[in-house]
Amino acid sequence: MTRILIADDEPRIAAFLAKGLTAAGYTTTQVSDGVKALDYATSGEYDLLILDIGMPRMDGLAVLRNLRAMHTTVPVIVLTAADSLENTVAALDGGADDYMTKPFRFEELLSRVKLRLRGTQGVTTTPALVCGDLTLDVNLRTAEIGGRVIDLSAREFVMARTFMENAGRVLSREQLLSRVWGYHFEGSSNVVDVYVRYLRHKLGAERIQTIRGVGYRLMCMPAPLADTRAGEAFGTGTGIEGSKDEPGDQPNDLPGNRDRNGDPNGQEPAAV
Repeated sequence: MTRILIADDEPRIAAFLAKGLTAAGYTTTQVSDGVKALDYATSGEYDLLILDIGMPRMDGLAVLRNLRAMHTTVPVIVLTAADSLENTVAALDGGADDYMTKPFRFEELLSRVKLRLRGTQGVTTTPALVCGDLTLDVNLRTAEIGGRVIDLSAREFVMARTFMENAGRVLSREQLLSRVWGYHFEGSSNVVDVYVRYLRHKLGAERIQTIRGVGYRLMCMPAPLADTRAGEAFGTGTGIEGSKDEPGDQPNDLPGNRDRNGDPNGQEPAAV
């Protein structure tokens, strides 16, 4: 079933869109602010985003910029009352696939939705990312170590992709924050350390190295060693620095609710 995310802070318009799209055979989800729109749109669960510009917490143009900076390719139709040429150009330059102004005719919007969804079929797929025995399929959003499937939450997947696209390079906490959480993230940089710990547990502790005072680096490991370390990471510890949980780094120390994407480690940090 095709899933469409509706991001609009006007309840009447959002409900109207949801009703019409549901009648057309689509499954819809509604969010009313930009932060939630960015969070949901990067989850990999939606086939298209209908996005308003004037939203609280983060405007639609910022959502667009962050989506594209995070390599999220979900088609975006901007639907807004902002009808100036400057807004149209900014939205299209920022990564929008289409732009419509309010008031609008639903029949025209539906035609554009169908067009954008057709455009996602038969497109050239992104090659899988490979680093040693670790494989990340960007299109299927799956991760494997030596053929064994690794379950990653949406945020873990984006971080893993960022590491793999920069394998062997040191990434600072600031770089990881901007690429994984977006340029407008206002939370603590401690969230990077927590998610690195999550990935170490799932991918193997030695795979992600800590470069003190600088950041983190992903190393491409040969299959035998990587398999051993990854297996140990699911036990009580590996004896490697940074692989064991310390009281200050427990997920329960973070604010926020349980990870909507089902992170087995507990809570998703707030203000994502």
